[in-house]
Amino acid sequence: MTVRIDLTLDCTNAPLLADFWKVALGYVDEPPPAPFETRAQWFAQFDLPEGDSVDDAAWLCDPRGVGPRLSILKVPEPKTVKNRLHIDIRVPGHGSPEQRWERIRAESARLVAAGGTILREDPGHHFVMADPEGNEFCVAAGPATS
Repeated sequence: MTVRIDLTLDCTNAPLLADFWKVALGYVDEPPPAPFETRAQWFAQFDLPEGDSVDDAAWLCDPRGVGPRLSILKVPEPKTVKNRLHIDIRVPGHGSPEQRWERIRAESARLVAAGGTILREDPGHHFVMADPEGNEFCVAAGPATS
């Protein structure tokens, strides 16, 4: 049996991270589960502590239905250590090494403009970056596509 995975990011500001990851991955807000018309309606069914808000979380999905869902959830504690699991953003891997590296550099620059930070550059191979709350991810070339 094959299973699918979802990824969850802990955060202090769910709308901020949702905006960044929508730009980074081309994801969209995931619709609420049926029969709910809004996330607020869905959220209201849970017996949550006073002060919890639907704005404390975001749910994103790949509009093509290919990539994993991404849940972004507010937590009370700040990030304190390096991620043990991270996201790799892959640019098309076809062409010469110089062409691949230029695409990696361009994607990294696009993500800096969206609020990301470059932590380290491994020339010719990949960039280690962080989202606006410090969650690490890499930008590298993926498999060659036609």
